[in-house]
Amino acid sequence: MDDFKSISVRKGEKELEIDNPTSYPLVGKGSQGAVFKLSEKKCVKLFIDPVQAKMEQEAIEAGRQLSFMPEVYETGTNYIVMEYFDGPDLKAYLKNGMFMPESIVKKLLSILKQLKETGFTMIDAPLRHIFVMENEEFKVVDHVNGFKRDHPVPLKLLRDLNYILLKESFLMHVEKLEPEMYKEWKSYYDRNKIDFRNIPVESGGSGKGVKFDSAISLPFVGKGHQGAVFRIDDDKCVKIYGKPNHAEQEQKVLVSSQHLSFIPKVYETDSNYTVMEYLLGPDLNSYLKKQRVLSKEVATGLLNILTTMKKAGFKQIDAPLRHTIITANGFKVIDHVYSFARDQKIPVELFENLAERHFLFSFIEQVKESAPETYKEWDTPELDYWLEQEKLQMSVKKESEGTNRCTIPGSQTCSDTKNNIFQNTAGFSPNEMNSFQKSDKGPNKEVNKVPSSSEVPEKPQKRTSKRDDRKIKRAKKKDKLTKRRLNRAGKRSKRNRGKYRTVKKGTEEWPLNYIIKE
Repeated sequence: MDDFKSISVRKGEKELEIDNPTSYPLVGKGSQGAVFKLSEKKCVKLFIDPVQAKMEQEAIEAGRQLSFMPEVYETGTNYIVMEYFDGPDLKAYLKNGMFMPESIVKKLLSILKQLKETGFTMIDAPLRHIFVMENEEFKVVDHVNGFKRDHPVPLKLLRDLNYILLKESFLMHVEKLEPEMYKEWKSYYDRNKIDFRNIPVESGGSGKGVKFDSAISLPFVGKGHQGAVFRIDDDKCVKIYGKPNHAEQEQKVLVSSQHLSFIPKVYETDSNYTVMEYLLGPDLNSYLKKQRVLSKEVATGLLNILTTMKKAGFKQIDAPLRHTIITANGFKVIDHVYSFARDQKIPVELFENLAERHFLFSFIEQVKESAPETYKEWDTPELDYWLEQEKLQMSVKKESEGTNRCTIPGSQTCSDTKNNIFQNTAGFSPNEMNSFQKSDKGPNKEVNKVPSSSEVPEKPQKRTSKRDDRKIKRAKKKDKLTKRRLNRAGKRSKRNRGKYRTVKKGTEEWPLNYIIKE
């Protein structure tokens, strides 16, 4: 029988490191530890720090008479075996709601009052820690800080409700149901109103994100290595930096480049923060995940940003997809800390991002057509490397999906288009490829040449079904596919239908793995 005590949970550099030799599934994890499901009614929470395990055990014991507390079956130095809740958390339960139901407000107020009466100092609970059971019965988990943190007002609860646009309707009910409690909360907020100028943000160290108090009531937008961003108005946000030199570097770029269309507007600056335009819209990485082809508009927009950066004197010429926001006023690019500091003439990170989305080849073809001079500058081993990586990723993806790669006799591959500069770069990194720029040795001389599609032996053609024959007849009428290629396409699984794009005869034929887009 599996023993959950054999599961190891450690704190890694970026996230928890879990070694689970048992069959118990992981159902949740956080900063304190991880939770595994033991049965339909039981789960175990394994802690990284035994001190935190003891703190939660004491908190649950102090509130064991409360109906929303989980039942505890067993405790140890670093674990608690407790009741398993098979239900959605309150954030998921309220998602897409336009108004806060009064019945739910009453239950939340009852939980907060009972915590206070029991002596808890943290009169608070994030929505993700509240589970909705049958008949809208609530259960609350994660009580490690129940007697450690001082939250006389539900800061995290109000913050989460603000994220899903239900804070105002919640407070309206509170004012009606518990006027004294509402006055107490309002008085606390008035006394402790947070001015973004006083929010402490600390550097997380080399290669790590910044740190700040997670209970800050301002809507949190995002954070990175240099700073954290909070929304302070409908059309404004503030970026607070962990290091003053990062603030100075980015402000220099933003203020001097306000005339550029892709730079956010700046309203106020200081030694540790920048108030700027709040950008409403998805980032380009999220947008391209849902696209099957790279549109000309997107390719042109990216190219214009990069060429404008060069003309404006930027040293770092790059536009990562996650930093490119699609707004009603066009593309906007954020995070310019190193734009005037780092010398980078080629958008390597953009190449990597587009290769991951399988759009790099399409983008480069459009650049080659509309801006040949820019293409010549980018035509480097770094570009070759990421083009080849895209090709390899597509090949692996096709194999993992269990489909055959369809090739057109005589078609050009990515390497053919690049004059066969690389035939196999899987063993080379971008840095190693730099050595080939100034030497007469190409990587293709050091590795075995990959056979072209025309050299791959063909498998005997199998007899097709009536359904496939009908497809062949339709294709012949449209004059789009050869019989052999259609026979292969006819055998694809249902999950791959709709992914195939055709190429008319008489035009330049691309390998199918560059035609299929996610």
